[in-house]
This record gives sequence, C-alpha cells and structure tokens, in this order.
Amino acid sequence: MKPILAIDTSSTWCSVALSRNPSTEGVLERHELLGPGASQHLLPWITELLQQEGITLRDLDAIAVGIGPGAFTGVRLAVAAVQGLALASHLPVAPVASLDAIAAIAIDHPLIQAMDASKHQFTVAIDARMGEVYWANYSLMKAAQAGGESTALPERIGDIQLSRPEDVQMGTSECVFGSAVTQYSGHFEQHMPSSQMVGALGVSAGGVLRCAKAMLAKGQLIAVDQLEPLYVRNKVALTSAERGAK
Repeated sequence: MKPILAIDTSSTWCSVALSRNPSTEGVLERHELLGPGASQHLLPWITELLQQEGITLRDLDAIAVGIGPGAFTGVRLAVAAVQGLALASHLPVAPVASLDAIAAIAIDHPLIQAMDASKHQFTVAIDARMGEVYWANYSLMKAAQAGGESTALPERIGDIQLSRPEDVQMGTSECVFGSAVTQYSGHFEQHMPSSQMVGALGVSAGGVLRCAKAMLAKGQLIAVDQLEPLYVRNKVALTSAERGAK
C-alpha cells in the first residue's frame, strides 16, 4: 500500500497526517489549534510532510479529507484544498465524516478497551453551536481483535443527527466522546457518570487517515468530482430575533 495524505480543518484545529511507506511504518502528523489561521498553514504543512517522507503527491494512493459536519468555513477550506490537490495529481479521494474520524480514535481509549465484551456501543457528540449537537452512535464488535488491539473500525449506527442536547438518543451506549460533553455536560450526566464522558477527544487528520485506510481496503474511494461537504445543518446562524429569544 502506498501512503495516504489526510487533512482536516472542520474544527478550530488544523490537522494534516501522512501514512508512511510500509518499510518505515507509522504516521507523520501535525495537529495544532489555529482557529481561522488554518488557511495560511494547511498547504505548507502538506508540503512539509511530503518532503519529510521524500515523496510527492503522485506517490500517494489517495487523499483523505474530513468533510464535516463542523465549522462551515473550515469544512469548505479542506474540501477546496483536496479538490485542487487531487485534480492536479489525478488521485482518488476518501471523504470522511468528522464523527467517524473521532470514533476511529476513540477505540484506543481506555474506556473502550475496558468495555465488557457484550457491550460494544458508544456515542460521539460534538458541539454544533446554536444550542445543538451533532451526534451518532457506534458499534464495535470486540471479537475482531488481535494482540489486544482492535483490527476493525467502529460501525456507525444510522446517519449523523443534529438535535438539541436533551434529544440525543444514546441507546445502550456505555460512554460518550466529543466536544458536546464539555459544552452540555449536564445533559449527558443524566445518562451516565462523568467518568464515562470524554470531552477532550476531537476530530484529527489521524482519525481521518484511519477511516481512509479502511475505505481504500473496501474499494470505497471516490473521484474528486464527486467530493462534497457534509453539512447536516443548512442553516449556519441564528437570526437577530432568534438570538434575542434565547
């Protein structure tokens, strides 16, 4: 397998990751809290990682990108950058939802590793602003393990949802990950103790890369002209009247 480049700017973090050649293994990653400064750093960081590995875009298998949901401007930045890079280098694309990328990293967390073998569901929920959250439930069959580390990514149960925090339906989830935990802790504490909630785990290019590797193995890459953002919410701001009503 050739390297895969992954990027994500759907949150306040600018994140770039590159899987290394099989001979060296591992992942090169740069992940920093930049806010609106991501647009100035994204392409230089990509160049930096490629040069560090001694390769060009044409040496890649694919480019992966976090397509949201998340910050409207950030999602568009990442998608536009990948459209340009993939088109110029004739590469396929792996579109990865933000919550799926978080779930891919969450499976390494001690809460998941300690989960009873018969209970394999967890929730990812991130702050969507405007008093709402994006959320989804995930299932991970722990039977698919080797050497104590899961060899399978979690499977999302249904579509990513947008709702008020009190309307999140966690089902049989044993724990929850994502920024919504920090923003709306009181709502989630009604479902589980705070020890089962991890607000610090967010979307990263490393998580996008994990999902992209699985998509490549399953033949789920797409042509760059099919790449689109995943907004979930069409309305990105409250009106003055709505803000005043809160």
